[in-house]
Amino acid sequence: MLKQDIKVAADAIVLAKDNGNTSILLIQRKNDPYKGMWAFPGGFVEDDEDLEPAAIRELKEETGVALEKMEQLRTYGTPGRDPRMRTVSIVFYAIIDKSQHIVKADDDAADARWFDIKTLPPLAFDHDEIMAYALKHIPLS
Repeated sequence: MLKQDIKVAADAIVLAKDNGNTSILLIQRKNDPYKGMWAFPGGFVEDDEDLEPAAIRELKEETGVALEKMEQLRTYGTPGRDPRMRTVSIVFYAIIDKSQHIVKADDDAADARWFDIKTLPPLAFDHDEIMAYALKHIPLS
């Protein structure tokens, strides 16, 4: 019998447009792996949880930003993308008005803040690759 040991995660790309500039909400990781690095809010899907609600829950837990809906962008599952274990991540996105949300780091985020997409710090995991894809495929205009 086939035995898989694969974890499922849901990540959130939250973008905001302001005066012609686009920003993204990132969290600074509080724990290893990649402790201290910036990443998309996200985490593991609970056993009884659907995917989009998991992304929305993780976003709220880590940043305080509460959304009702997100759109699915893409799934990532390259072996080795998470050094802890085999992880498949479903990435969701939303474009919001950041003036309507207060950002406050919590849970396993040491910090949470907006970054201009033109001046991003190095990102944890494969989030640089995901960001490049997102910028090509998320309708920002």
